[in-house]
Amino acid sequence: MHQPTPRPGPSGPPFSASAARRFRTGLGMRPEHVAHGMRVLYGLGHVTTGLVIAWERGTAHPAGPELTALAGVLWCSPGDLIGRPRTLREHRVARGLAPQDVARATGMELRAYLRTEETGTWRGTDRQSAALAEVLGLALPELVAVTGRDGDLAGLLRSAVTTRWQAYVRPVAEVVPLDRPVLEGVLRRLHRDYQGRMAATLGWGGGGSGSSDSGRDFLDRITEHFWTAAEEWGAGN
Repeated sequence: MHQPTPRPGPSGPPFSASAARRFRTGLGMRPEHVAHGMRVLYGLGHVTTGLVIAWERGTAHPAGPELTALAGVLWCSPGDLIGRPRTLREHRVARGLAPQDVARATGMELRAYLRTEETGTWRGTDRQSAALAEVLGLALPELVAVTGRDGDLAGLLRSAVTTRWQAYVRPVAEVVPLDRPVLEGVLRRLHRDYQGRMAATLGWGGGGSGSSDSGRDFLDRITEHFWTAAEEWGAGN
């Protein structure tokens, strides 16, 4: 059965209407029971049965405090009610953490941390980045994305596979803290794969549109190929 794509609320993470409905029905609750619990247990007097139904239909989306209260009534975590977090704020909300919690864990002033969420620009040190990953439970690809470095990584990778990959080991390492042997192996593999596609293009008689499309698609998805190769390299060594 088709599941609707989670949609972001005006000030919150992408909300999964189908997940909210599934948790409610699993508990044998009706929308009015959910609304009543949110009013009585969490002091959200504005929550009505109609609002809960709108959330489940995807025509409205709970804000941060509403999402936390809804999760509490449905006996689940806020992360269970949202799609895959994309931004720093969405990861924080999915973990049920206040801005003060993350600021304290990373050793940042609260104002500086809030500015980071608003601008999407991370200026923390390596130690602060490691603390951020730990408190939010971020995998390395997620850390690179939420700190706004995925665009830089994609640009470096495209240059590495289309020119001399050896020249880009250090620049990539400054964005992605992987061991040098791992980076060398991954960049070598990506370079070989891309150049192999281009060699096939020549072998097919000068480059048809299908083969050139294959090369462009590889470059468009270069970060995805990078993380896949890094995971496979780590599993095989």
